[in-house]
Amino acid sequence: MKITADALLFDNDGTLISSLESVSRCWTRWAKEYGVTEQEFARIQLHGRPAAEIVADLLPADRVPEALARIEQLEVEDVAGGVVALPGTLALLAGLPAERWAVVTSATARLAEARLDAAGIRTKTLIAADDISRGKPDPEPFLLAAERLGVDPARCVVFEDAPAGLAAGRAAGMLTVALTTTHRAEELSADVVVSTLAEVSAQATDGSLEITIAE
Repeated sequence: MKITADALLFDNDGTLISSLESVSRCWTRWAKEYGVTEQEFARIQLHGRPAAEIVADLLPADRVPEALARIEQLEVEDVAGGVVALPGTLALLAGLPAERWAVVTSATARLAEARLDAAGIRTKTLIAADDISRGKPDPEPFLLAAERLGVDPARCVVFEDAPAGLAAGRAAGMLTVALTTTHRAEELSADVVVSTLAEVSAQATDGSLEITIAE
């Protein structure tokens, strides 16, 4: 399968990298510190959402700023040894012009940069929780990425592993590619579904990208 696009927009955790073990460790420790029960945690959707939204769902408003700073600190400190690039990530990104792709994450810029650095990934354009007022599934993060790259949103391809991120991509009018790294295929609504980025290759042409997806 071949797709022509002007830019590729990648979610980070679960798409480019895996930090699931680190996330689990840090949020478990955070929950214990703040008296959040397993039952309370079970009713909250965690993956693909900004930490600010998760914390606000679990704690009173007056406790949110300090609790949010705490989970960010825990996760940044846990990056070493807790983050790895997923299959196909480094090979795919190595062939992309820097101005043709962006990372669009629900994490803060500080945490996202730490995780990307740990995985050996450098990006010229990063859209993080600090940059937006409405997180995924709202299209704002992906629309801002397209604006920063100077491309038409309709000419962007979104790579995501979470339902909220895929919904954001669709709402932005972009073609979506789902990865089954954290969810089953039947849980993901996308134009294309792959297991990892190892099934994706891209080549820069005159002003655009030719993307090939193994079937």
